[in-house]
Amino acid sequence: MHPIIFFSKMDFSQSNLFGYIEDLQELTIIERPVRRSLKTPEEIERLTVDEELSDIERAVYLLSSGQDVQGTSVVANLPALMRQNPAETLRRVLPKIREVLHVAGVEMQLTAAVSFLTVLQEESVSIHTYSHSFLHIILQNLEHRDAGVSNAWLETLLAVIEALPKETIRHEILNPLVSKAQLSQTLQSRLVSCKIMGKLANKFEAHIIKREILPLVKSLCQDVEYEVRTCMCRQLEHIAKGIGTELTKTVVLPELVELARDEGSSVRLAAFETLVNLLDMFDADDRSQTVLPLVKSFCEKSFKADESILVSLSFHLGKLCNGLYGIFTPEQHLRFLEFYKKLSTLGLQQENGHNDNQLQLQTLEQEKKYISVRKNCAYNFPAMIVFVDPKNFHLELYSIFFCLCHDPEVPVRYTMAISFYEVAKLLNSGVYTIHKELVTLLQDESLEVLDALVGHLPEILELMTNGGENSGSESKLLSIPDLIPALTTAEQRAATSLKWRTHEKLLQKYACLPHIIPSDQIYYRFLHRMLTIILTNNVLPVQKAAARTLCVYLRYNRKQEQRHEVIQKLIEQLGQGKSYWNRLRFLDTCEFIMELFSKSFFCKYFFLPVLELTHDPVANVRMKLCYLLPKVKSTLKIPTDKHLLQQLELCIRKLLCQEKDKDVLTIVKRTVLELDRMEISVDAFQKRFYENDLLDQEKERQEHLLLEMEQLEKEKQQNEGRSTNINDKMFEKKRRDSKTSSVLGKSITLSVPGSSSSTSAGKEDKKSKLVRSQSFSTQALHPKYSNIDKCPNKSSATGYTSSVSGMGKSCMLSFSDDSFRTHSTGNSGNVAFPSSCSSRNLFNSADQKNNGNKESQSRKMSIKNRKSNS
Repeated sequence: MHPIIFFSKMDFSQSNLFGYIEDLQELTIIERPVRRSLKTPEEIERLTVDEELSDIERAVYLLSSGQDVQGTSVVANLPALMRQNPAETLRRVLPKIREVLHVAGVEMQLTAAVSFLTVLQEESVSIHTYSHSFLHIILQNLEHRDAGVSNAWLETLLAVIEALPKETIRHEILNPLVSKAQLSQTLQSRLVSCKIMGKLANKFEAHIIKREILPLVKSLCQDVEYEVRTCMCRQLEHIAKGIGTELTKTVVLPELVELARDEGSSVRLAAFETLVNLLDMFDADDRSQTVLPLVKSFCEKSFKADESILVSLSFHLGKLCNGLYGIFTPEQHLRFLEFYKKLSTLGLQQENGHNDNQLQLQTLEQEKKYISVRKNCAYNFPAMIVFVDPKNFHLELYSIFFCLCHDPEVPVRYTMAISFYEVAKLLNSGVYTIHKELVTLLQDESLEVLDALVGHLPEILELMTNGGENSGSESKLLSIPDLIPALTTAEQRAATSLKWRTHEKLLQKYACLPHIIPSDQIYYRFLHRMLTIILTNNVLPVQKAAARTLCVYLRYNRKQEQRHEVIQKLIEQLGQGKSYWNRLRFLDTCEFIMELFSKSFFCKYFFLPVLELTHDPVANVRMKLCYLLPKVKSTLKIPTDKHLLQQLELCIRKLLCQEKDKDVLTIVKRTVLELDRMEISVDAFQKRFYENDLLDQEKERQEHLLLEMEQLEKEKQQNEGRSTNINDKMFEKKRRDSKTSSVLGKSITLSVPGSSSSTSAGKEDKKSKLVRSQSFSTQALHPKYSNIDKCPNKSSATGYTSSVSGMGKSCMLSFSDDSFRTHSTGNSGNVAFPSSCSSRNLFNSADQKNNGNKESQSRKMSIKNRKSNS
């Protein structure tokens, strides 16, 4: 939107125009000194360096007589010089850097700290050489007057300590540390000593730490400055892990108890956090007699006198409750649970009607603190479920879960969305109780919350629909009507926002829906929406995500009529679309089709429409097609697809002869060479293509199962309708012919046995197929939704094999499932197997034969009934 400027009076008279020109001239005069402030020729001369100098000579020259900017660039380039010529760099450049750093500014100091650390990480020199050349420079600049520079050098030193041998650490670092940690040294020196001691605790044995480091630790814990006591308190965790459980109990724990009662709030906070982190190292007696009373006092003071600890207490409360779980009495358990509930709603019922500015500032700061507390409670919610036991969730924690999911602040709801999957896993069979909150978060007004929830959306939805043994099917069915509108609303809100990455992520995760939602619901509520996104959205990653998800929906659609409609729309609206952009997206969609479907499916529906794009008027479309042709050729099988191979070769010849665009022609020639090197798979299995053929056969088997499942469901519905009609007619007949019911019963029992046995066997066979097909549909997607085309196991993929004599020494025909065999209707037991080259038409022919068999069986039944009646 451009700002709208309203001019009250526009006077274009000559005087006004001259006035504007004078103003412009004044502006040009003002700008002249700015232009003159650039580098003068003398300054440029001083900045100029002879191009014939080597890298080492140039670095020495710039460090000696160059400006600060040039010296900083040399220091930043030190790792590269060490890689090129380490010996000369150590001999000539490093001494110059050491001299310059004495008077260098903050920027060069920070650059040097980073460069020294990079040299260590790249291992340009041995650790012995590094400690001899670089360690002294690091130690000299460790106590720089600038706190940022000092911290940068300290980080480098702590990284160096990890790599240094013990003897070097003892002589170069530990021995000088004794004097640096004394009270007479500066505050910065003592703070650095605290952090170094925490790092050294993991480098030496316990007896050395006890003799040489622990006395310094005790003195620094009792330092007069609260900053030093706080810093040393935070290092006690590392020291405790270095000295072991016994010394921690006798030395570290008493220091922590004393620091927990310190007058400084930051010291008490550090002591509390260190106690929580060291809970695993304390035994039951220490926890019950020492730690628990301290924690109780912290909780009591947090609301009354010391609100500074409130944020940290809420952050560590989950770890604290589970760490002390074994020693809690029922009363203490309930008290800590109530404390958590109080923190979870902190600040939501506060009222402030004061107009004083100072009070408002205090209220704002307090409100920020309360938001952080509730956010930490949301972070700890899974831990609190473990604390109260998932069985007691609805009674103890559901109200808090509801409040946190409906919290007015986005950070709190965002944290709940992140932890929602953990909560669902913990609830297991009781996951249906939080379905409403899932819908609420899906419809949240903040896209940040939606983005956080979408990360584990497939797993959450799977838990919601298959949530355990005790969650009945009724709750699952009732959850779907609320879920579908929430999912569609979330997608539409993401589509209308500018955050296309969230939209892309959402569409990728929606590929799990065939495992969750019935096929008809996906077709009417989601599938057409994906096609609309492909056609109308302007963001390429979003279009590709929608295309892949659409292909997944098509893959598991259970109605052939709907599949044909979608395929027709893809070809007409994308492949034959007016916009070249749509035709490019059609090629992307065909890549996903080849990935998710069988080769025969692609060849049947998409092979020829893809080849038609060789005549596309836009060069970019033809270019993308050329890149795709090797994949297209890999879908062919010989001799079944011989005519398609001829079409492919014809299109390539036309491209070679008629292509006028140079770039496209270059790619065509390159593609031709790649196609010539490719080997086409044949219908029979080959060793080199065995795994790919196995996967393709599994895809084809699943596609046939979907078709068969649709047919069987139709037959089941028809049979149910017929059975109701037959029952009505039998009832009327019995009512009219009640006198002859016994005779009719005998005739029926005499005529039915043969036919009833055959029909019951057929029904059982159909039922078994329907059950298998339905089980396939319910398990359409693996929990890892990105690998939906993987073969579950080799045994199911290979199917049943039948040896056929008279076709060579040993010809094996592999069938995906016994449902693809054509059973004979007679009693001779002979089975006719179709040839492998007609595998594509197998299902259609099988359907026709089955329909014929049903008609013949019905005719035989009617004849037998007539004979029995006569």
